[in-house]
Amino acid sequence: MDNKPVSSFNNSSGQKIVRVEPAAQSSPLDTPVTFAPVDWNNRRLFTLFWPLIVEQLLVVMIGIVDMVMVSSVGEYAVSGVSLVESINFLIITAFNAVATGGSVVASQYLGRKDEKSACSSARQLIYVGLTISVIMMIFTLFTRRPILGLIYGNIADDVMQAADVYFLWIALSYPFLALYTAAAAMFRSMGNSKVPMRTVILLNIFNIGGNALFIYGFGLGVAGAAISTFIGRLVVALLLMHLLVKDKTRIINLHGLTNVKLEGEMIKRILNIGIPSGLESSMFQVGKILVTRIFTYFGTAAIAANAVGATINSIAFMPGSGFGMGLLIIVGQCIGAGDYLAAKKYTKKIMILSYITYLFININIFIFMDPIISIFNLSAEAHEMCALFLKVHCITSTLFWCPSFVLPNSLKAAGDVRYVMAVAVSTMWLVRVCSSFLMAFILGFGPVAVYLAMGADFLFRGIFFLKRWLGNKWIEKRVI
Repeated sequence: MDNKPVSSFNNSSGQKIVRVEPAAQSSPLDTPVTFAPVDWNNRRLFTLFWPLIVEQLLVVMIGIVDMVMVSSVGEYAVSGVSLVESINFLIITAFNAVATGGSVVASQYLGRKDEKSACSSARQLIYVGLTISVIMMIFTLFTRRPILGLIYGNIADDVMQAADVYFLWIALSYPFLALYTAAAAMFRSMGNSKVPMRTVILLNIFNIGGNALFIYGFGLGVAGAAISTFIGRLVVALLLMHLLVKDKTRIINLHGLTNVKLEGEMIKRILNIGIPSGLESSMFQVGKILVTRIFTYFGTAAIAANAVGATINSIAFMPGSGFGMGLLIIVGQCIGAGDYLAAKKYTKKIMILSYITYLFININIFIFMDPIISIFNLSAEAHEMCALFLKVHCITSTLFWCPSFVLPNSLKAAGDVRYVMAVAVSTMWLVRVCSSFLMAFILGFGPVAVYLAMGADFLFRGIFFLKRWLGNKWIEKRVI
């Protein structure tokens, strides 16, 4: 049978490009590459990934610095900040989900060599992200205490006061966080991961300097940590926005951003990825918050031990998160170009790299566990509890985390977000949440049950995602 045109569009130079694929194919993998083949050689991969990994580690450092510097105020302050951070991460995932939608759409357009549409997707991403963040900010400002009480129940008055103050300032920073997240995603879609990394370095400088000034200098305690985070987010958001608006020569830029023009079809493409990703991440984080409540039943020492354990574990997660971000971009460009074999090849390569990196980090956490925990000034009871949490987590996450959280980015990049959402939500609630409460209270395992259930969640998620990826059904999806 003859080949048939399936879509056409005008590129940034005004030339009409027609996408052609065979009328009948046994598999998308048999489809010839429609546009220029995507070539991510080792040098390009290294240039993309090392700033992504450094950036993610530096993002975690913001939380670690806050926890360490606030610990001088007291254990109640560490607990209050950690409770808010669990909720705050839920908000951040919403911004990241929308940015993921924009990143996938922009990456696929870049794979097609359609820079004009990529720029259009960037502008629409900014409009959507800013609108959502302002709504979240207003809602949080008026409901933060009821939210804390609803989620965590009865907690000590000093912990509640610390959490309330910290939540106030963090909520005010949401619009700037959303702008930063969207702008950084566009730089990464261009393959430029160094600019977001440099802005996070700047953010850390503001955070450390601000904490020293406001916590120690002005004696503001928890409020000081939150204020420095607010200022840092404001500065880096405005900086990235300025770079994208000012330089019209970038492959993706925000020229014409102030001439607001909403494009329904483009917004729909972004939200078709962003909404399922957001629901996946949000329901996942709600489940995490719910099981975090288990620690409140075992006292302040358990809350603090989990706070420190989660902070340390996040160091191991972040390189994997960097690999996941890069995989989203690379596979997105491959799918946009119709290069499905390359999408498979790069996924395998990046999975191997992420496993090696994760193993190296977790081995070091296991070896130097006690000195690391000692940095946070925990009581002897909390220190011992935290060490147990980390031992369980290092083993289970080394085995199962990469297929659970890196691999699904390949599925998302092709548009298979609904499957990812269904698996993530199902395993979180059916495996992690249910078994956490069962083991903690019925079987008497105590708070360590949360970490055991987490490992089981990683295992089942990874099995489902690997099966889907090997089955090739994900590459039949279409985004643009």
